[in-house]
Amino acid sequence: MTKFWNFVLFQLGWFACVIGAANHQVLWPAIGTLIYIGLHIWRSSRRASELRLVIKAILFGVSADTLIANFGFLSFEDAWPSIYLSPLWMWTLWALVASTMNSSLVWLRDKPILGAILGAIAGPMSYEAGIRMGAGDWGPNGQIGGLILLSLAWGIAIPLFFYWDRPVGLVLLKNQE
Repeated sequence: MTKFWNFVLFQLGWFACVIGAANHQVLWPAIGTLIYIGLHIWRSSRRASELRLVIKAILFGVSADTLIANFGFLSFEDAWPSIYLSPLWMWTLWALVASTMNSSLVWLRDKPILGAILGAIAGPMSYEAGIRMGAGDWGPNGQIGGLILLSLAWGIAIPLFFYWDRPVGLVLLKNQE
């Protein structure tokens, strides 16, 4: 049941942030989403690990989105805190993705190739949906290049997030064998 609610709350957070961005009203959706992320971490049996994953995912996402936007393939509505960085509402969406890794997406944990393929497909589709809802636009360098770069970023992101979240003790044991 927890996986179900994680999926539902992920979707609610995604829609709230995207619709908020499209209407230049992202403060409350971002705050609501961050409250959910905080509760998710607090309820986790591995709080420190979950928090580290969320922070790493945000840093990865901000870097990827910022580069793609600065290369002219993507632009965001409601660009706070800076026109040179991906916007705060996107940071919360990356945190939301991280919150699914040990819950609704846990079935992908030991399937890095499938995770990469699904990430490379679903990630760009999510951006396309957000753009069609008015939360952004394809930049002057075009949609095709943007979709390719997003596909690469998301194809890397999903397996990487699972790698970052691997239990350290198991990795040490495997390395000693």
